[in-house]
Amino acid sequence: MSEDLNALLEKLTLDEKISLLSAKNVWETPEIDRVGIPSLKVTDGPNGARGNNFYDGTTAACFPACVSLAATFNRSLSRQVGRALGQEAITKGAYVVLGPTVCCHRSPLGGRNFEAFSEDPFLSGALASEYVIGLQEERVAATVKHFLANEQDTRRFSVNEKISERALREIYLRPFEMVAKQADPWCFMSSYPKINGKHVDAQNKFLIHILRKQWGYDGMVMSDWGAASTVEGVKYGLDMEMPGPPRQRTPEAVHEALKEGRVSEADIDARVLSTLKLLKKVGKFDDRRDTPEEQAVDRPEHRALIRKAGAEGLVLLKNDRCILPIDLKKTKKIALLGPLAKYAAAHGGGSASLNCHYKVTPYDAFIDRLPKDVQITHGKGAHIFRVYPDLEAGCINSNGNPGFVADYFMELDISDGKCFRSEEFPRGSFNTLMNTNVTGCQSVRLSTTHKPPITGDHYLSFSGLGPSKLFIDGELVAEQTGPTKDAMGFFLGVQDEIRVQYSFKTGKEYLIVAETHPSPVSNAELYLMDNQCSIHLGFILQAEMEQDVLSEAVELAKDADLAIVFVGNTTQWETEGQDLSSMNLPADGSQNHLIASVAAANPNTVVVNTTGVPVELPWFEKVPALIQAWYAGQETGNAILDVLLGEISPSGKLPISWPVKYEHTGCHGNFGLDSYESREVEYVEGTHVGYRWFDKLWGSEKEVRFPFGYGLSYTEFKVKNAQANGSFEEVVKVTAVVRNIGHTAGAETIQLYVEPPAEDGVVKKLVGFGKVDLQPGEEKDVEVQFKRQDAAYWEESLNKWMVSKGTYGVLIATSSAPKDVRARLEVVVDGDIVFEP
Repeated sequence: MSEDLNALLEKLTLDEKISLLSAKNVWETPEIDRVGIPSLKVTDGPNGARGNNFYDGTTAACFPACVSLAATFNRSLSRQVGRALGQEAITKGAYVVLGPTVCCHRSPLGGRNFEAFSEDPFLSGALASEYVIGLQEERVAATVKHFLANEQDTRRFSVNEKISERALREIYLRPFEMVAKQADPWCFMSSYPKINGKHVDAQNKFLIHILRKQWGYDGMVMSDWGAASTVEGVKYGLDMEMPGPPRQRTPEAVHEALKEGRVSEADIDARVLSTLKLLKKVGKFDDRRDTPEEQAVDRPEHRALIRKAGAEGLVLLKNDRCILPIDLKKTKKIALLGPLAKYAAAHGGGSASLNCHYKVTPYDAFIDRLPKDVQITHGKGAHIFRVYPDLEAGCINSNGNPGFVADYFMELDISDGKCFRSEEFPRGSFNTLMNTNVTGCQSVRLSTTHKPPITGDHYLSFSGLGPSKLFIDGELVAEQTGPTKDAMGFFLGVQDEIRVQYSFKTGKEYLIVAETHPSPVSNAELYLMDNQCSIHLGFILQAEMEQDVLSEAVELAKDADLAIVFVGNTTQWETEGQDLSSMNLPADGSQNHLIASVAAANPNTVVVNTTGVPVELPWFEKVPALIQAWYAGQETGNAILDVLLGEISPSGKLPISWPVKYEHTGCHGNFGLDSYESREVEYVEGTHVGYRWFDKLWGSEKEVRFPFGYGLSYTEFKVKNAQANGSFEEVVKVTAVVRNIGHTAGAETIQLYVEPPAEDGVVKKLVGFGKVDLQPGEEKDVEVQFKRQDAAYWEESLNKWMVSKGTYGVLIATSSAPKDVRARLEVVVDGDIVFEP
């Protein structure tokens, strides 16, 4: 392959090679027809292949978020999901998937935590490796992201992160290293932040020295969208600037850099060769030469896999009185309560969002699947709008179709009405970002005719990226005179809105028109947001907004045999682009108050929490059962019900530590919004991330509420006959027998931790895990192996890995908590073991 590609490289002119240093548009690399180099399409994202359009595109399968996959502790399942994602990408004409995300969860306030696997680098690396292998079995490239240290979204385009070398090596580089060496991913994606003063692509340390030389990586590295910071990235190992057209790597800039000696033609050749290798690996030089049209292919086997993976990731955190699974012989009236009962929390916001083939809410699942003699009632219980829902119902556009029409103009003055393009949208929102058909537009008019279902002073919300106006029947009802406060937040669905009430009468039609212009100041710190146009128009009926939903929910709970409260975050609250402000459920305590009120009314109250992060639980002692549901994909309602009914015994384990309060974490005061003004954050906790931090706090008031690796089952297990054989110089094999001593089939995950000598500075670290399915009374052997790399620490004085002389504890456990250690073995290391990275 290399000889053929080198020969092809020699045929290219310098300008042609320069053109291959950046994408041609948002999702595609450039083609060079003269020598037969085809274009290549990429697609978001980590839990579904979205295709071309960020919103309202061709439908796609939505798989569980990576944090949900991590909770399964199931390597095989992660590989199956990866393979299915590859199949989905092919239906969108894309042969590169922009995932998985393997950045570690540094803080429970990470807005994008749900998109990554875990706080633990070993678990992240192990499951991400399987995901990548599965994806690439379909000859679709994985893109491991975001390399490096993209743990927070606050100021992610400009923040400088101060991280020790040891923390970099042991926590933040480690999962990338595992994936690079174990799965051979065909792509990496570089990140936005500065690390110790420089961007990743502005130094040779990460992309050249560590990734390529130390780890032997031979794949392609692309930038995150808009993350290329300098033309010298060509020298420092960044193969392709995304998206196109280029900002840093314009032909003029590259020629100037060549002339001044800041890059060489050999650097350019190396970057182009990486792209050619990728094209070859995914088959673009042969059987995949022609990119098909985007297709929506809803496969039954994908539905089944999503449901299985979603259910296996659910974590049962509390089950007093064995209130779960639901006994339908005794339970004949169930109240489904909470703002997420009729909301399918399939995914988080941002790059992980997509237009699902379908979504199953918990309410849908209960209504469709429970026997007819079980009565189901429903109450919302709380309003948690961060922005009002899009205006959609009762809207007909000027073409006679449901929804809106957007007319695009090249002039600021649109009074003559001569637009250069019109597009239809199903609801009251649109965005020009990533829409290559309307590049350069100076004005947009969004319009519809709305017929309200009932009379009332209904609630409207309105906002735009730039200066915007809202008219109803020609009357100006709202005006935004300047740019939005946060352009990236706006794009990701978190708008700073103007809210008004307007008197509507049923039977009457209202012409609603919104006009907007691009903002001269993007307020996003990302050039991609410059000169973009966007509008959001929200709508809520007066009766819905002013209804006493809490009292209704409490009354329904009183009258029910069982109350199930569905709470959590929506894509408005948990999304790429913004970190969370606290560990509290939104909004303004309403969900916490709802749970406490329902629990007071009905002692048989189950809480199902759907977030990608831990939250504070002020009502925890008042409820007998709690399930953490994550974002389980398009089958989320069915997956939750499978566990509630006991059709699947819960086997999920927390891939994160669950603090009582954010103030108890090691990064408190040094994460996210804390760094908003300074644009700098220090990783003060070093390697003590997650359970490594809380291991020091057992028995104190800051003890973690739920430990890493924790999760209950509907059955019980016994671990016995643990043994360890081997040495750190080669491999240590640990075996144990696991027996199901309960009355229900289930699965247990054995976690292997190494407890190093005191001078290491870390109490213990995860080095392996194994999961086993067991029928009642059945027992099986479990074998878990680990190597010296898994137990080593980074010795900064030597710039090498080290396993210190001494006695190492090998803990066989079912969580990271001391009480869950089932056996402790020892391995003696006679002398220091030092080795190169």
